[in-house]
Amino acid sequence: MSIESKLRELGVELPPVPKPVAAYIPGLRSGNLVFTSGQLPTVAGELRYQGKVGGELTPEEGYEAARLCAINCLAVAKGIIGDLDRIVRVVKVVAFVASAPGFVAQPKVANGASEFLGQVFGEAGQHARSAVGVAELPLGAPVEVEMVFEVQ
Repeated sequence: MSIESKLRELGVELPPVPKPVAAYIPGLRSGNLVFTSGQLPTVAGELRYQGKVGGELTPEEGYEAARLCAINCLAVAKGIIGDLDRIVRVVKVVAFVASAPGFVAQPKVANGASEFLGQVFGEAGQHARSAVGVAELPLGAPVEVEMVFEVQ
């Protein structure tokens, strides 16, 4: 089954490549690797969630925000390589979680991206990962995710 078919089966339609909010590009290819810039939980160009996880947002909302970030990372990858079936594997995921004081469940929030990638890519979606708590993220976002893909 193609990756696009798998996404449709999961009820996911990839958005257009999200526009950068500053002076950078959404992603780039170097050799057989595609690097995405950090993606926020946006839908149709609007931030779906705002606030800190463990404060204004629950960990479950943070999980969903991370999933949206992963969807936007896939949109960036598709914009670079044209066909998601060219992805050999997900190499690395970095999740930044805007965390309220005392919130320490960043890995559970990052699972929103990681588990989604497993659903889409199966074994090739298993990846190295960092989940980092931070004080603030751009535009008040609760989560920002960047990825590295190996491609053909």
